[in-house]
Amino acid sequence: CEWIPIGGPFLSLTSSELTMKLSLAILSIAATASAFTSINTPARTVSRSVATSDVFAPVSVRASGSQLEAAKQTPHGGALVDLILKSDEEKAAAIAATTKALQLSPRQLCDVELLMNGAFSPLDGFMDEATYQHVVDNVELPSGLIFGLPVVFDTDDEDLQPGDKVLLKDGDRDIATIEFTDKFLPNKAYECLKCYGTSEIEHPGSLMVATERGKYYMGGKITGLNLPVRDFPCKTPAEVRETLPDDVDVVAFQCRNPVHRAHYELFTRALDDPLIGENGVVLVHPTCGPTQADDIPGVVRYKTYEVLKEETKNDRTRWEYLPYSMHMAGPREAIQHMMIRKNFGCTHFIIGRDMAGSKSSVTGEDYYGAYDAQDFAKEKGPELGVMPVPSLNLVYTDEEGYVTADEAKEKNLSEKKLSGTKFRQMLRGGEDIPEWFAFKSVVKVLRENN
Repeated sequence: CEWIPIGGPFLSLTSSELTMKLSLAILSIAATASAFTSINTPARTVSRSVATSDVFAPVSVRASGSQLEAAKQTPHGGALVDLILKSDEEKAAAIAATTKALQLSPRQLCDVELLMNGAFSPLDGFMDEATYQHVVDNVELPSGLIFGLPVVFDTDDEDLQPGDKVLLKDGDRDIATIEFTDKFLPNKAYECLKCYGTSEIEHPGSLMVATERGKYYMGGKITGLNLPVRDFPCKTPAEVRETLPDDVDVVAFQCRNPVHRAHYELFTRALDDPLIGENGVVLVHPTCGPTQADDIPGVVRYKTYEVLKEETKNDRTRWEYLPYSMHMAGPREAIQHMMIRKNFGCTHFIIGRDMAGSKSSVTGEDYYGAYDAQDFAKEKGPELGVMPVPSLNLVYTDEEGYVTADEAKEKNLSEKKLSGTKFRQMLRGGEDIPEWFAFKSVVKVLRENN
């Protein structure tokens, strides 16, 4: 079996430690192989020390209702969660109540931030076992509210127990406190099968669950102290809502790679879709957190977005950044992205071909069909309250520039193609990149940052 390049927490491991970690992950998955025989196989349950059913009830916005009135869209669950304490006295009291401190991993830091700022509304903490299992099985919370993927706190710490109050840190910065409610052994193989459609470790999401996440999951209530300090600014849902018009449609465009010409044409032309009302705006909302191992680093992606934002500046295109940790989960991740953007005030969401898709690191074959995410989004969109906007299949032609593939075929136009692999080879080799494919400003940033 071949392994995809591994980054993140493994960079600090010795080769023997890494081998042991991967071996244990494979054995763990093999031990639960019986869960793969049927997608309806129940997961192994572990009795909980503490059970809480009201931990995840919606929390009202602490400030005045004006934040919710600043956007057309209603937050998921009806109220925008805000878990961040406002006064130094409140923060000092919350810290004083803790008995331990933990450093957050990059993925955990993203999840804690999105819980704190309300992007994961209506959650107000990490999922307990009952909530986790319900989301894994049903793509919804126990209340029936749709939810794409579980949000879990993982640990290998045998000493952490329900009832512990712990300070969560990013380096020297105090981020949040958590009061743990339960601790359980998840059936990770079953989780991957249900959420990613496969338990194969060649899937980047399955690899992450098996090798990066700790042995246990713990539910817990979050109390926010300070947002992380990042190289790229990430506004809260309330802050983004304040910038959006309150009487027009807002179309979200999600990406995790630099924006090239075809992407730009795609999200600007989406405003002309008949599904979008008059004077609609597009919110370009890239994820800048951890993705799969061979993706361009988030900080570099952010720099490409900033130069393009200035180059293409117009009133109907807004740019913001999301500290989200990608799972590459295809259809279910599309639902997660739609739900998050709903909380940021978006009414519509552009669904591209093979959105959040991934390939086997062994065979190179796609795990999802090109339109699986679009089909699932169309099915769940009405229930979620976000309208999916299928992306146009655009191609570049010598005669008329970017047109739809159907139009190019109908008119017998001459198409130009450049694969992502070829683009990266040309980038590394210092070759000229055609401007029909990529913006010069973006190419410059990529080359300056290797």
